[in-house]
Amino acid sequence: MAKISKLAELKVLVVEDQSEARAMLRNMLTELGVTQIFEASDGKEAFSFFDSAFDLVDFIVCDWNMPGMTGVEFLRQVRSVDQEMPFLMVTGRGDFNSVTEAKKSGVTAFIKKPFSLIQLEAKIRIIMGRQEARAKS
Repeated sequence: MAKISKLAELKVLVVEDQSEARAMLRNMLTELGVTQIFEASDGKEAFSFFDSAFDLVDFIVCDWNMPGMTGVEFLRQVRSVDQEMPFLMVTGRGDFNSVTEAKKSGVTAFIKKPFSLIQLEAKIRIIMGRQEARAKS
């Protein structure tokens, strides 16, 4: 993975079935300086895009609860292709079983709804810092 020091350089895939929530995430990312944002309305659409254009994605922000293919199912598909892709799961879930399931599936981190712009930025910077540190070692 290439070193990404600025959020403006980050290419993000946002996966969210609710158009209002997808727009909110897009707006938050734009406020953080991200200019390359791809969107999908469910896991199937997201995986189709990711599978054909994985080199266009540096980071995935994905909702958990979606029809057709859940965020965790999409995560498993991503992990079958790319073990290192930063994957931030957006969820209202916080129960032990859900957290355990997502960790076993290879999630990089969670952010619990509702969240602020500051929380989103902090989570992205932590994840990207870990990725850069891993790439150096």
